Amino acid sequence: MADFTQNTDFWIINVSLVFVLCVFLAGIVIPQILLIAFRRKLFDVPDERKIHQGAVPRLGGIAFKPVIFFSVFLLLGIDMMVGHTEVLLEIGKDAQPLFFGFCSIIVLYLVGIADDLIGVKYRAKFFVQVLCGVMLIAGGVYLDDLNGVLGVHELPTWIGYLLTVLATVFIINAINLIDGIDGLASGLCSIACLFYGVIFFLFEKYIYSMLAFATLGVLMPFFYYNVFGKVEHHKKIFMGDTGSLTIGMMLCFLSIRLVQCGADEGGKILNPMILAFSPLIIPCFDVVRVYLHRVRNGKNPFLPDKNHIHHKLIAIGMKQRTVMILIIAVSLLFTLGNILLSKYIEINLLLVIDIAIWTLVNIGLSRRIKKLQSNA
Repeated sequence: MADFTQNTDFWIINVSLVFVLCVFLAGIVIPQILLIAFRRKLFDVPDERKIHQGAVPRLGGIAFKPVIFFSVFLLLGIDMMVGHTEVLLEIGKDAQPLFFGFCSIIVLYLVGIADDLIGVKYRAKFFVQVLCGVMLIAGGVYLDDLNGVLGVHELPTWIGYLLTVLATVFIINAINLIDGIDGLASGLCSIACLFYGVIFFLFEKYIYSMLAFATLGVLMPFFYYNVFGKVEHHKKIFMGDTGSLTIGMMLCFLSIRLVQCGADEGGKILNPMILAFSPLIIPCFDVVRVYLHRVRNGKNPFLPDKNHIHHKLIAIGMKQRTVMILIIAVSLLFTLGNILLSKYIEINLLLVIDIAIWTLVNIGLSRRIKKLQSNA
């Protein structure tokens, strides 16, 4: 019992330190990115689709992955240097998933930088996202069991591989497309990272917990500059595709791995699918609705528009910051509500309830917008 407590304390210290270190380093790096962006005139210029005013740098995401990987590897290296051999055992248990997961994130990080600086066609990004899904599979991170969703449990291997690639592309784009107003994407992702970090720690998957809390650590300083930074003071910044693509990839990696870890735990308490995907409900539901709306109206589903949930809320007269806080609060309620209700409600019925609530909210918003337009 003493050894277990001592081991837990050791990892609590690591998780806490990686979070603090990422907050500190991101707080140093992001202002330097701002400085370079203004000197080189690397801005996200407003257009008819974008809401912001003034020239704002969109390179905040460049800070994310280097800070996360540096902080995690530095602390693990120090642990090994001072004789904590359990670190090697922890890494060894998940070496293949971690290595391929890191590779997929780095690939998307480089594509995101290219997209923010010179632009990358959506077909090329789609191909790279598929490649990243394949790399997850190579690392053994894939969906092999739906745990009762649609009445399906264990999947044939090839279907699991295909579903994993589809889930990878889907989640990455869901995070990318929800990044429409200040603080929304970073706020939603912070909730997910906090949740994943705690669950992985409870499952004694400490490296994944460190990754989740490290990601939360870099998002917090970015959230401050993104939401509270003043354009006129050159303090405001966007995460850009570099940030949204790589954070999306990180959440995809963590969520699918959480499904596997939950299954390893035997689903003793909660359905692994509920644990893994409840924090992603808002961006995932929103991207499905928007894609269906574009297809129904004969538009290219991959081209941007102003039909996302945050656009609708702004259209009925809400302020951007109010919209951001409201959507993050709803996401938190969805997550906690699903977790609590899953003890009493079958997963498919719970999914139907979630979809029904989301559909009714969007129908109500659409009717409100049409009424306002007719009265204008």
